[in-house]
Amino acid sequence: MLPGTDRRGPATPLSLVPLCFLKGSYFLGSFSWPLCFYICIEIFPFLSKLKIHLKIHTGEKLYSCSECGKSFRRSTLIVHQRTHTGEKPYSCSVCGASFSRLGTLKQHERIHTGEKPYFCSDLHLKIHTGENRYSYTDGGKNFTTSKALTVHQRVHTGEKLFSCSDCVKCFTTSTRLKVHQRTHTGEKPYICSDCKASFSLLRNLKRHERIHTGEKLYSCSDCAARFSLLCNLKRHECIHTGEKPYSCSDCGKSFSLLGHLKRHQHIHTGEKPYSCSDCGKSFSRLGHLKTHKHIHTGEKPYSCSDCVKCFTTSTELKVHKRTHTGEKPYSCSDCVKCFTTSTRLKVHQRTHTGEKPYICSDCAASFSLKLHQRTHTGEKPYSCSDCGKTFSQMAFLKIHERIHTGVKPYSCFDCGNIFSQLAHLKRHKHTHTGVKPYSCSGCVKCFITSTELKVHQRTHTGEKPYSCSDCGKSFSRIGLLKTHERLHRGEKPYH
Repeated sequence: MLPGTDRRGPATPLSLVPLCFLKGSYFLGSFSWPLCFYICIEIFPFLSKLKIHLKIHTGEKLYSCSECGKSFRRSTLIVHQRTHTGEKPYSCSVCGASFSRLGTLKQHERIHTGEKPYFCSDLHLKIHTGENRYSYTDGGKNFTTSKALTVHQRVHTGEKLFSCSDCVKCFTTSTRLKVHQRTHTGEKPYICSDCKASFSLLRNLKRHERIHTGEKLYSCSDCAARFSLLCNLKRHECIHTGEKPYSCSDCGKSFSLLGHLKRHQHIHTGEKPYSCSDCGKSFSRLGHLKTHKHIHTGEKPYSCSDCVKCFTTSTELKVHKRTHTGEKPYSCSDCVKCFTTSTRLKVHQRTHTGEKPYICSDCAASFSLKLHQRTHTGEKPYSCSDCGKTFSQMAFLKIHERIHTGVKPYSCFDCGNIFSQLAHLKRHKHTHTGVKPYSCSGCVKCFITSTELKVHQRTHTGEKPYSCSDCGKSFSRIGLLKTHERLHRGEKPYH
């Protein structure tokens, strides 16, 4: 028998009976009081309400969805069916956003009101009030929903209820577990409607979509620069503050972002955690692996809007676009020259410093670039797909390919003449300016190109490097040799 009652009926209202005794289902005198026999301290005025409540404990779901077959309690079924119909009957009076559930609307409205009724303290002394809200002692975080509070408390307790069946990782919420499992299944359910790129997280899709829309939500308070990602804004703000809070324990180098520090530490550890499934090659950065995979797939997802060229990385596209815009953001502090990339600037600066970091193991000569060794090995790794000719440098191959394509990307602003090589354009410009930068040390003559100067100097030195294979006669210019060789062949091309 419950305290405060007798067999003739309850002497004390049940609302005043201490909560710790309200366990089980009892018949009190001539009254049958419906109490939940599970330990949840719930009391109901009617038996029908108790029966509905008991389904929470038993898991019984009597009502099934005609669209997908899932089973629910009646009220939950009505809400579920809105996922099929798209109905959102509850709308926000402030911003007009619509929701399928009243509870979701109430949670949303707290964004406008700033209300955070669920409070976490260090002591976590929970009191269950009649309003089904959680109150705590002073000090700690506030939350807009009880669910958010429950999840947050696991930060303090270390509780991780949801474990992955494929690996040993555990998570505080089922949502985080589902997201993690996509790393095993490779599932990417969120697809971009513009370029069909797919993502495992909705937030990554939304972030990606800003590339197409050009939306930049985050602005710098110091210089008004705008960014599409919050992390890019934080990285930018370090330029103004100069703050670099993350330092390497091995070499003392400091970084503005934790991600940059972790990436740097791979240099010391030699760790390359990202490996290619096609060839087994490993990389220290995930971005490098993704770029590498394009070699196997042949994919070039970044296309230039000004010409037909496509590129494997957004960085390559950005650099290429500078050939159209003429932008050269990297300038030399020693001279007036500007460059399209920081790498080209570094190479150029060696002309001022005299630095030659690359030493040839065959002849001990030192160079500012690594290409010299191919003169010893004869290696020519770059071949033309049209004629099979091979080259030691990619730049030489690209210049050669213009013979087949007829592309002449360099044009003179003064007369409109176009050229296949930048060097040819620069040489041509001297005809407009009259500049002859190459002067002879033996006389007062000046020349437009270094080649012309070299040929001229042979008049002073007497050097004749071109000799006839038939009679042995030598010449200072190759053109003179070719003219002479026609005498042996009897060729008379000019009538």
